[in-house]
Amino acid sequence: MPCVIKRPDSKNWIACFTDINGRRLKRSTKIAAIERERLKALKIAEQYEEAARKKRTAAQVRRVIADLHSQITGEDLPFQSFRVYLAGWLAEKQGETAKATMHFYSSNAEKFLTFLRDRADKDISEITKKDILDFRRMEAARGLAPKTINHSIKFLRMVFAKAWVDDVISDTPAKSVKSLKNSRERAKRPFSQDEIRAVLRVSDDEWKSMVLFGLFTGQRLGDIACLTWGNVDLQAQEVRLVTSKSSINIKVPIAGPLAKHIATLTPGDNPSVPVHPNAAEIMRRQEKSGGLSNQFAKILARAGLREKQPHTKTHGQGRGVGSNKEKLSFHSLRHTAVSMMKAAGIPEATAMELVGHDSIEMSRIYTHTGYAELKRASESFPDIMAGMPEGEKR
Repeated sequence: MPCVIKRPDSKNWIACFTDINGRRLKRSTKIAAIERERLKALKIAEQYEEAARKKRTAAQVRRVIADLHSQITGEDLPFQSFRVYLAGWLAEKQGETAKATMHFYSSNAEKFLTFLRDRADKDISEITKKDILDFRRMEAARGLAPKTINHSIKFLRMVFAKAWVDDVISDTPAKSVKSLKNSRERAKRPFSQDEIRAVLRVSDDEWKSMVLFGLFTGQRLGDIACLTWGNVDLQAQEVRLVTSKSSINIKVPIAGPLAKHIATLTPGDNPSVPVHPNAAEIMRRQEKSGGLSNQFAKILARAGLREKQPHTKTHGQGRGVGSNKEKLSFHSLRHTAVSMMKAAGIPEATAMELVGHDSIEMSRIYTHTGYAELKRASESFPDIMAGMPEGEKR
């Protein structure tokens, strides 16, 4: 039998009813969850069940419900297309989300809207679990890595979870869509010192500088590319920045080997000038670090540390598929920094603090350390360029 219930996080009565296949469903009645409105809500629940027990299209069911809602409340049942809701969701995130994350949200939104085509203009409640599963299959057929697909599904879970909280839908179609097993991906490993020297030998001056900054600060490629001279305090001997991924303010003492390298550069008088102009321009144009990652992959290939990536798709798979099997990337410098410090006897908590580890899980494990400890950690780095010919150091 149909019934209505109150849900702590909803301001409306929730109808519970059974469909033609015997499934127990829950839908918002759009009737305020106060006792004097219970009978109105119950009548809607009964009509929901009656509509659900007949073989009707989603549009027909919605018309029945909309007519009933209008008769009882005197108001039209609110209609909100998925496209319109998603645009509002993105607009709400705009002011509270880092630029790189917003780019991720926007690109995934565009992908799913393209997949839905004209169905994106239907009511958001008509988007089903099957739609999301079909989208996942389509992305897999394109040869995308499981990790990439899982990120897209996570994005959709966030959108529909918010729609559920907003009482726009009564159930989230993405919550039971499982992530794909990422069997192809292997964990990134640190560089050895000989491997870093091999990379430095085949890098141009700017990439050599980015590698050294990445190694001795432990920061991500996008953040290294966007560094300005205003981020480098030569008097205090520290690098200060706000991470693009999590908008965390960090302060990293400049390690001795990095200080030697910086001394070979020309900072100029304008603090807004990029330390790495070419990389900064690529980040400005593309608003993501993918192009730079591809450049670094070619450097690794020249150093003999990675297979050359094909320029065309093979066997129906994208270029990104093979790269998932690679163990080395620019992010490996971050792992290398932590490994070097741990090898020098620096506590793991201090090492993670210095590179600005920003995952929620790590934040729970590691406690904040004093600046003196961070300074000691930075001084533990070995001089990676020691023993290299002078011409290869610059």
